[in-house]
Amino acid sequence: MEKERFRTALEDADDGIVAGRAMDGDVEAFAVLVRRYTPMMRAYTQRMLNASADVDDIVQESFVVAWQRFGELEDPAKVKSWLMRIVSRKAVDRIRAIRPAVDIDSIDRPAPLHAAPSAVVEARAGVAALGAALRELPDAQRECWVLREIGGYTYEEISEQLDIPISTARGLLARARKYMIVRMEEWR
Repeated sequence: MEKERFRTALEDADDGIVAGRAMDGDVEAFAVLVRRYTPMMRAYTQRMLNASADVDDIVQESFVVAWQRFGELEDPAKVKSWLMRIVSRKAVDRIRAIRPAVDIDSIDRPAPLHAAPSAVVEARAGVAALGAALRELPDAQRECWVLREIGGYTYEEISEQLDIPISTARGLLARARKYMIVRMEEWR
């Protein structure tokens, strides 16, 4: 009973507390972080790689790295962005290793059970159009767009992740957004 109440309190605790406990070696706190951020990290990695076979491996590798490097986390409250940086680096490394074989169309998401067939077809066509538009972007613009729009990175984090000046990240992202807006106009 007491252990269950502790686990519930840990699940409800904010990132700073949970990450702090995980940094101190608390395996249950680390498991909370894994449960809390795996879906977001998987979605991000899937958008970056478009290869479902590698997604789970990269997310798992990212958590292994996080566990090994918890001492490098300066602010436990920023564990979310720290984990996303780790998974992003792993995904970018994988992209660089397999370039140019990245294909967003390989993601086949199941349709919601309550969706009408016409809505499912339209949604899949939209995803296919988004994939085609992303493939047309130069690599640097695509990486910036995915980091910002899918990963939720700040300009500073994109700059750090891609090892480019912030002004370059802003410019690449602006060009990518402009292109995507024009290219996806019919799907608005």
